[in-house]
Amino acid sequence: MRDHVIGRTTWAIADGHIPAWSNGPQPEMTSHESVSILNAGEVEAHVEMQVFFSDRDPVGPYRMTIAPRRTRHVRCNDLSDPEPIPKGVDYSIIIRADAPVVVQHTRLDSRQSPNALISTIAFSE
Repeated sequence: MRDHVIGRTTWAIADGHIPAWSNGPQPEMTSHESVSILNAGEVEAHVEMQVFFSDRDPVGPYRMTIAPRRTRHVRCNDLSDPEPIPKGVDYSIIIRADAPVVVQHTRLDSRQSPNALISTIAFSE
């Protein structure tokens, strides 16, 4: 059987926004965004995320390693190095990896009691 590569090395998430406040029990219902990264390959994937804003210079890279045949779910709210992503501010993310990965973006918006959850595959180049 021929090996099939799953994923790409460059991804973009254009619609980033961490709601500034939440409704409901914490931490389960904290409004947040997450980036899920799947490394279905046989080698480690070294990943860098660069965050872009409408009114200031980009921040990053945020670095992480995804082991082979593993997934990692990163809450954007928890990113801190080189600095936290501010809440209530629009942003976009470019994700680059040295091995093919698959990226999905999810937002939980709990600002009102009927919560909203959206999830979409990121754009790959």
